[in-house]
Amino acid sequence: MDTQPIASSARALRHVFLRDLVLAASIGVHPHEHAAPQRVRINVDLGVDDDGARSLSRKPVGRDELSRVVDYEKVAAAVRAIVGSGHVRLVETLAERIAEACLADGRVRLARIRVEKLDIFPDALSAGVEIERRQTELSTRRGTADAAAAKLQTVITP
Repeated sequence: MDTQPIASSARALRHVFLRDLVLAASIGVHPHEHAAPQRVRINVDLGVDDDGARSLSRKPVGRDELSRVVDYEKVAAAVRAIVGSGHVRLVETLAERIAEACLADGRVRLARIRVEKLDIFPDALSAGVEIERRQTELSTRRGTADAAAAKLQTVITP
């Protein structure tokens, strides 16, 4: 499966990512899936405003300060908090919550999230979903059913 690259100097986007984060999650629609957590693998790909790709009248390299970038450590903490916040029935719902938390930082223009259940079929490595959301495509609004994403805005933003 080919996906478009995220980093782009023409669009002034940098690619911030989190690869293969494996967590125990309470997830699933079946009764046996409520009994015990199961392993999920989460991948986060973010298209972030790249101040280093702006017009040539700028300095060639931005300030060497964490506050000017999206901190992947905070992204990982947000993902862990969302996964640990309680039972979720669908991998799609989990992916959407993660995307919305990432998009709470206005510098993040797009979020591509992949959530995979690792132990669901004995003859397959994983089963799951990948979604892509952009600032203009939020699937739900903060303050409604997903209060967790709103609370996590302070975790991700500086």
